[in-house]
Amino acid sequence: MSSSSPYYLKGSRLNVRLNSVIGWLARHGVSLAGTAEMSVPGRKSGRMQRIPVNPHTYDGEQYLVSARGHSQWVRNMRAAGGGELRVGRKVRGFTAVELPDAEKLQVLRTYLEKWGWEVNQYFDGVTAKSSDEEIIACAPDHPVFRITVTG
Repeated sequence: MSSSSPYYLKGSRLNVRLNSVIGWLARHGVSLAGTAEMSVPGRKSGRMQRIPVNPHTYDGEQYLVSARGHSQWVRNMRAAGGGELRVGRKVRGFTAVELPDAEKLQVLRTYLEKWGWEVNQYFDGVTAKSSDEEIIACAPDHPVFRITVTG
């Protein structure tokens, strides 16, 4: 899917509605399969932007993967370098470092193993069972951030 413009797949109305429900649940202490609500300052407005995310642990480190590509939260994260994860009253600040494409293979594979049931539709046929080459080929379309909890 890589092209001259960054890959981004906008959510359907239903998807946007489901995300708002999942975010509301996380804000109120209900995490579905490990979801959390992420807040990151807007790069233009400075106001906190909220979105539900699937924090992913691989090899003892935590990651955030953008299944839909180079979304607004990705652009905001690049500018801010961190944010907050919330589940109910538990709020954890974090810093974030974006991984280069060459370091994404195992993170993406294990992310797809855990979350594929929810996100496979955004990976253009690539699944956890795809070859290394296929996953590497889709890596530029899916930003990955290693996060370090600071609080």
